[in-house]
Parts: sequence; C-alpha cells; structure tokens
Amino acid sequence: MKNLPLPRIDQNSRLHEHLQRYCRLAPGEIWQDPEGSHRIGCLDATDQARISRLMAGTKATLAIHDPPYNMVAFDSAEPAEFIAWCSRWVDCTDSALDDDGSLYVWLGADQSDHFQPLADFMIMMRSKSFRSRSLITMRNQRGYGTQKNWMAVRQELLYYIRGNPVFNIDAAYTDIPKILRGYYKDIDGKTTENLQRSKSKNIRAGNVWVDIQQVFYRMDENVNGCYAQKPMKSYERIIRASSNPQDVIVDFFCHSGTALIASELLSRRCFAVDIDPVFCEIAIRRLEHFRRTGKTGWQNGNPFEAELAEDPQLGALAGLSEKKLSKKETAIL
Repeated sequence: MKNLPLPRIDQNSRLHEHLQRYCRLAPGEIWQDPEGSHRIGCLDATDQARISRLMAGTKATLAIHDPPYNMVAFDSAEPAEFIAWCSRWVDCTDSALDDDGSLYVWLGADQSDHFQPLADFMIMMRSKSFRSRSLITMRNQRGYGTQKNWMAVRQELLYYIRGNPVFNIDAAYTDIPKILRGYYKDIDGKTTENLQRSKSKNIRAGNVWVDIQQVFYRMDENVNGCYAQKPMKSYERIIRASSNPQDVIVDFFCHSGTALIASELLSRRCFAVDIDPVFCEIAIRRLEHFRRTGKTGWQNGNPFEAELAEDPQLGALAGLSEKKLSKKETAIL
C-alpha cells in the first residue's frame, strides 16, 4: 500500500495556496464533464445567480449537502451567523430542486454547547418550503469523549421533502440478515411472526444506521487531505432511495466528491459545488481516477501524486520525504 498522505488542506494555508496552481477552475467557473453527465462549479452556494447558471434550467430530484459545521467560508462563525448563512443556501437549494424533491443535510450537534448548530437549523427550516421527514443517525465505529460522559459516536442526517418525491423502499434494506423472531400478529385467523410477514430476509436500515464503516486510510475510497469524509455507502443508500437513474443530484459542498462518485456509480447526474478551487479539483480528479482505475479514492495515496513527484516545494509543504516521492512509487496512480 502506498504511504503518501496529505495533511488536512483546510488547516495548512501554505499547502492550500500552493495547490491552487494545479487547479483548473477559478472562482466563478464551471467544469463540464466531457462525457456529459456531471458539472462542478467553483461557486458560492448562497449565490442564487451562479447556482442558476450551474443548473441551466435543469431541476434536481435530490439534494445532499454536508456543510462545514459552524463555519462560513472556512472561518468560525457564531450559531446565529451560521444559521443565517444556511438559510441562504437552503433558498438556493429550493430553486434548484423539482417540486417533488428530497433534501438531505448532514449536520453536527455539539453536545457541549446546547447541541448547536443542529437545534437552531431545525428551527430555521420551519420557515422553508420543505417538510421534515426523518432524523437519521449514522453510528461511527470510533468516537471521541471523556471518561465522564457518553462517547460521541453519532452523525446526524436530516431528511426533508416537498411535494411527493420518489422513495424506493428496496434501497432501505441492509446486508444484515433477520435473525430475531417476534412481533406476533393474527392474519386471516393464523398467528404469524415477523419473519413470515417480511418482504426481505434482511433488516431495513430505519433511521439508525449501524452498518456503515467510517472512512479511514486503508479504505480505497479514502481521499487524503480532506476532512470528515462521509462514507460512499451512505451516499449510495440515499441516492438509491430518493432518486432514479438519470436523475440530477445536487451537492453544494462537494469537498472530496463523494456524491459525484456515487452518482457516477449509480447512473445519476451530479451538479456539484464547492467554493474552494482546490476541493473542486480534487472532486474532478477523483472522478477521472475512478473512470481510469475503477477505484473510488486513493487509499493512503492522494490526488496530487504526479505533482508531488515533480515539485519539491509541494512535497516539503506536504511533509513528505524524498524517498516517498520517488518516481518509482508514483508511477502507478
């Protein structure tokens, strides 16, 4: 396995600045997939005019957003400022979605600060055109905490709809087999239990997802340099459930490009946005890498391996030794 990790790009300003010379998009520009399926815009998610230009008259069936929690343009924000910013990109989502559409939002809840920003976001959404549908919890395998509190191992996913959107129930089933009998019920004079009445031998995920592995460096889908990358399996589940093949998916905070790759895998079209040219470039490279190799990420490699082999300054900023950056090790990307 390669060992060419990048440090978190958002926390290393010099590395971030240096990587911009390798980005094909400048702020305000939109990349059009040569194969015609996807678009990636280096855009502000709250800019209605630019989001309209990205959509170009197309309406999306599904939006999946993973905004930075209590951050606005990478700067820390107070909850009220953050919620005001969220309100603006929700309005842009409103204009991008079909009348029958679904919106999923990943959002954290700081248990040491009155569960912000989740609590105020939910209140803000009461004034929007969307109806709440579910609060999903995805359980992490690893957590953080203290010996004097419950360990934090959950990620929250809010599910909203408007109109009468698609929901494909088959997508809600997991790979976990049903093994417990119970819940007896009389049907046509015969006592039955849940396994007899079930339409599947496997359990449904419900709104607590315990079967999805957190992304870490040994997984093919890992994208070094990105932070809090969501698992591909979670996006595939959402996309299968709340869209159909050839539908358009929008993602206003594409970061590592997971929605883009999941859309490619499932024959959907993804219109993705990130305000940062570096993360737009990473998303584009991830798609190109997938089409070239069939791999959904770089495991413990990274999207800029070729540049690292030729650019000593980039290697120094990334904290990688000359040995690791030898051309021999970067020959297979």
